[in-house]
Amino acid sequence: ASQMSVMRSSLIGGLVANVVTNLKRKQNRVRVFETGRCFFRDKQGSPIDGFRQPWKLAGLAYGSALPEQWGSPSRNVDFFDIKGEVELLFAPAKACFEKATHPALHPGRSARLSVNGQIVGFVGELHPQWLQKYGLPMAPVVFELDLDALEFAKLPKFLEVSRLPPAVRDLAIVVDQQLELQQLLDGIAANRPAIIQDIRLFDVYTGNGVAPGEKSLAFRIVMQDTQR
Repeated sequence: ASQMSVMRSSLIGGLVANVVTNLKRKQNRVRVFETGRCFFRDKQGSPIDGFRQPWKLAGLAYGSALPEQWGSPSRNVDFFDIKGEVELLFAPAKACFEKATHPALHPGRSARLSVNGQIVGFVGELHPQWLQKYGLPMAPVVFELDLDALEFAKLPKFLEVSRLPPAVRDLAIVVDQQLELQQLLDGIAANRPAIIQDIRLFDVYTGNGVAPGEKSLAFRIVMQDTQR
């Protein structure tokens, strides 16, 4: 087949083609994944052929975030839905997301993914030019990971459950609008005392009361000790 005359360097094209086929058959909500090899010229690859052939895991979500139902309002799947799914794949290892560009992805809605300081993949919305090429009415969200990187995932370990109630505090800080959240989270993680069990961002605000060029980030902090 003419479209298979070259070796693939990504699994994303096949997943997008799968969405097109589903839409032609009136299936408007699609969830697909694939594992397989991709191929790259690489001096660090096999000394025989000079190629690298890593196993990849890719996934795609298109259409509504949830099946049609009465209990939740309808909305389309977005970047953060798939970001959460990718985080679960690596749990309990910590997956970090950093703004990045990729030729297949929307320039403002994509990120590269790293685990333990090693870049292992990317996640984001499909680029508008590919939406136009494939005639898609909305953007699917895709990810592609090095399959070997999932070896970072470890079995969870039991920790003593505290009999004491947690103390929850909300803290809002005002920072420069260009400051990336990941930098703050990394700094918090490096200086976090053991009593703090969880820190989550729950609100981002710009507008009245916040100077131009700044943003207010609100964090929910959960503190709990097992002994006191």
